[in-house]
Amino acid sequence: QVQLVESGGGSVQAGGSLRLSCAASGRTFSSYAMGWFRQAPGKEREFVAGIYWSGRTTYYGDSVVKGRFTISRDNAKTTVYLQMNSLKPEDTAVYFCAAGAVRDLVRLREYEYWGQGTQVTVSS
Repeated sequence: QVQLVESGGGSVQAGGSLRLSCAASGRTFSSYAMGWFRQAPGKEREFVAGIYWSGRTTYYGDSVVKGRFTISRDNAKTTVYLQMNSLKPEDTAVYFCAAGAVRDLVRLREYEYWGQGTQVTVSS
């Protein structure tokens, strides 16, 4: 069993930065892939970024401009991070952390565990 708790969300102006954290409990954290998803009002939850257990392989969603967001993980701290730079109003959403024995990082249904989400609001 893995429990995930996100933090670091908030309100920021366009062009600003935020760093989201997802703290995981459970001894199997280091063996799981981790992902960040987001859901804006009235829209489906979408993949933002994912990272495999080793931390060496990452993948980013098409909706996220490469170079703006960076996912990383610290297995010793059982925490995964999402550094978000050059934020835009369209990045406004609830951001969710997820974990699982995932083969395809993009596939939402492969993730077994989900956090409660943290709100990110970007104003113009």
